[in-house]
Order: sequence, then C-alpha cells, then structure tokens
Amino acid sequence: MFIRSERLFLRPGWAEDWAEIMAQVADEGVVRNLVQVPWPYTPEAARQFAVQPQDARFPHFLITRPGPQGAELIGCVSLKQGEAGAELGYWIGRDHWGQGYATEAARAVLSLAKTLGHRRLRARHFADNPASGRVLRKLGFAPTGVVSESFSHARGAMAPSVVLAADLGDASDCGSDCDGADNGMPAKRAA
Repeated sequence: MFIRSERLFLRPGWAEDWAEIMAQVADEGVVRNLVQVPWPYTPEAARQFAVQPQDARFPHFLITRPGPQGAELIGCVSLKQGEAGAELGYWIGRDHWGQGYATEAARAVLSLAKTLGHRRLRARHFADNPASGRVLRKLGFAPTGVVSESFSHARGAMAPSVVLAADLGDASDCGSDCDGADNGMPAKRAA
C-alpha cells in the first residue's frame, strides 16, 4: 500500500531501508519521545524495523520526500492496535522537524484509517513534547483528560503521556474521503 500527499510519498519498508532508518532514528532526541523503540538504537533494530510485516487494518509507512536525487526517508507513520483500539503513531528525523511533515503524513493516514473502517483513533505524546501535541491538535485530536505513564527506553524511565482522540465518523458521512487513501485530505470529523 502506498500513499501520495502534496510533498510526501508513504510506502512500506524494505530490507535495504535499514541504513536510512538507522540514520534517522539513532538519535536520543528522537527516541526519547517514542515508547517502543530500543535505546541505544542498533543496526539490528533498524533491520528488524525495515522488514516488519504489514497488517491490513493497521499499516505502517516509511515517510519519504521525493527529490532530484531520489526519495529521502524522513520518518514513519503508522496505525497500530492499542489497548483501547486503533492508535496513530509517528516519528520524524530531527533534521526534518518543524516543516509540517508529521502533520502531512498523519493527515494522509487518517484518511486511510477511515477508509479501513476505523471510526475513532487515539494518540499520545509525552507531556514534555508539546510539538507532537500541536501536530495532533492540528489533525483534529482532542485531549481525553487521561494522562498515563509510558516507558521510554531513551529516558530509561516512565514519563507522563497525554492521551488524545479523534472521531473519524462512519462510512455514510465520508463523502470523497472514501474514494481512496491517496488524497492527503483530513478525514471529516463526526459532530
């Protein structure tokens, strides 16, 4: 499965992507804001991440930015099965922070999530990572009032994470968003 947005191309990972994944994730500043990523990050972890199997209802994508020298890998965005249903997750390599890539990639995946039948998504960010919270709010996520403790390997400890949720609505109100997942437009929100 592939998704094209205005500036980005989202695609599955391939075995040969491991070195680019390693280059983007082997950064304590990135990993400290992630829950399931080991620290220190190793080439073996990058190799395993590159070839992890896809799940039809919970896909994950490498975020690439096409350019004259090919498509540069800049991050990852995914849907996963969380404790309370579907969850959105993402990371962006440090050199690409603050350029709107997380918002653009996640918006494309929200449209796909609706097409896949997900009606409500959750997401979380560490309380000391307000930039990720701003991305989620731009996407229509709202705080649930829940703050839970999540373990970060790079921090070596539990830290408070803010839980947010977004209602995607049902298939009867998706209009053109149900036509496909490659339009990069935000999903309509239920009232």
